[in-house]
Amino acid sequence: MKLAELDIVLPCYNPGTDWAQHIIAAFHELQNKLPETKLNITLVNDGSAKGIIPEDILRLKNEIGNFNYISYSENRGKGFALRKGIENTTADLCIYTDVDFPYTTESIIKILNELTSSQCDIGAGVKDKNYYKHVPAFRRFISRLLRSCTGFVLRLKVNDTQCGLKGFNKKGKTIFLSTTIDRYLFDLEFIFLASRNNTIKIKPVEIELKENIQFSSMRAGILFTEAGNFLKIFFKSL
Repeated sequence: MKLAELDIVLPCYNPGTDWAQHIIAAFHELQNKLPETKLNITLVNDGSAKGIIPEDILRLKNEIGNFNYISYSENRGKGFALRKGIENTTADLCIYTDVDFPYTTESIIKILNELTSSQCDIGAGVKDKNYYKHVPAFRRFISRLLRSCTGFVLRLKVNDTQCGLKGFNKKGKTIFLSTTIDRYLFDLEFIFLASRNNTIKIKPVEIELKENIQFSSMRAGILFTEAGNFLKIFFKSL
């Protein structure tokens, strides 16, 4: 099935060096592989204190014909930023990922293929066996712990909820926009709500990182700030 239009939403907070160029390069590579698809990029500046200058935004607008920029002053978290961007999308299909496009173009296309050919409502990226080689030890521990909890405690349809590459159709979009968690566990809440809805079909899709991608370390404090959110989800599952 040919896809006429796709929205890609990118949350952004204090981006690193050459972040705008990463977006431009990833956009052109994806557009070359999907020549008949209109690609729309929505960038959400989640209250960045550094890294984003007007020249970057102007360059993105010039290089990407269908570019939408959303910005607000207070950092609210990735979940909040994505809801802000996704509620402004109009295409039948939407994908969200990180601003540095850490996953291969082939991984993005795999998500799209599942959405268009398997008639699933949500294509959820799951980490391949090499993923954890690129992740700092504490972040790796948290990811695996959470994956175990989602599988054995919450019994979700997809136990790897925290992968930063997901796509959905308009039914999946409605579920995503009903989430309320602003920070780390918004992905878990999304998959939890979708898993409870018998009309939603979720398909796990194994994805790959690009070469030389290294994720930042995770603060230990996130365990405390997100514990309450996990308990809220847990009690809803009872």
